[in-house]
Amino acid sequence: MTFINPKTDFAFKKIFGSQQNQDILISFLNGILYQGEPIIEHVDILNPYQAPKIRGMKDSYLDVKATISGDKTVIIEMQVLNVEGFEKRILYNAAKAYSIQLGSGHEYNLLNPVIALTITDFEMFPDMESVISRFVLKEKDYLIDYVIDDLELVFVELPKFHRAVDELKTLTDQWIYFLQNARRLDLVPESMQTVPAIQRAFDVAQQANLSREELEDLEHREIFIQDQRNAMTRATRQGLERGIEQGIEQGIEQGIEQGIEQGIEQGIEQGIEQGSKQARMEIARKLLGVIDEQTISSTTGLTLEEVQQLQ
Repeated sequence: MTFINPKTDFAFKKIFGSQQNQDILISFLNGILYQGEPIIEHVDILNPYQAPKIRGMKDSYLDVKATISGDKTVIIEMQVLNVEGFEKRILYNAAKAYSIQLGSGHEYNLLNPVIALTITDFEMFPDMESVISRFVLKEKDYLIDYVIDDLELVFVELPKFHRAVDELKTLTDQWIYFLQNARRLDLVPESMQTVPAIQRAFDVAQQANLSREELEDLEHREIFIQDQRNAMTRATRQGLERGIEQGIEQGIEQGIEQGIEQGIEQGIEQGIEQGSKQARMEIARKLLGVIDEQTISSTTGLTLEEVQQLQ
């Protein structure tokens, strides 16, 4: 069996956002939001288009939007690319989902809680080890909750999840594993077949069940994502190269060796990790005659012998 990638917005919506797949969404939300406890008993999947109530406000589109038990609204986004302004977009969508509940003349006490659930294929909070993190309104100094907890931001950072299939212990683990690994599997893991909703999710995700048009849409989306990733990588590499060159030039102009080393180190620290040996050799050539061979060796990662051969 071949499964589509649930991390693309097309596949995510097909698996979790269809009216006929409400059991899948219920199990998924219970696993992610409530540690597998059956808190959510029913969902009502809504139109993910959030039309503004005020003329001139920005439209917004979500992957999945639903009301759940307790009269709460859940908005879900699956985000593969770490684009600029994404953090603010999350707040904007959550605030809009909260505010558009009221019509003209309605009382504020009619507002129901909103949970913004965001799954990312990149790390948003590198200083935190937890895969799932939650944010609510609190007093800054005493960390006391606001009078009501009507807005909650929940994040699932997929790159922080490192459990193998035989290490999955909870419903939460199984759903995160599904999102992270379904594309690479050719059969449903035996331990996950015992959860009916997850088995159904795998059934929906089977590539053989897609129409030709759906396969084309999926392929176009994956190509777009890969193109964007390549563009971001290229822009990062170019920025690092410019930073290195500017650091060297600035150091030379000032005639201060410390300035040269700082400029080099700031750009090279990350650049070397991703760059090829050929790129490091080119950097080393530029530094010959500017700083000593030992410093070139330590900053580029080349051996002293390799640096000397460049003379």
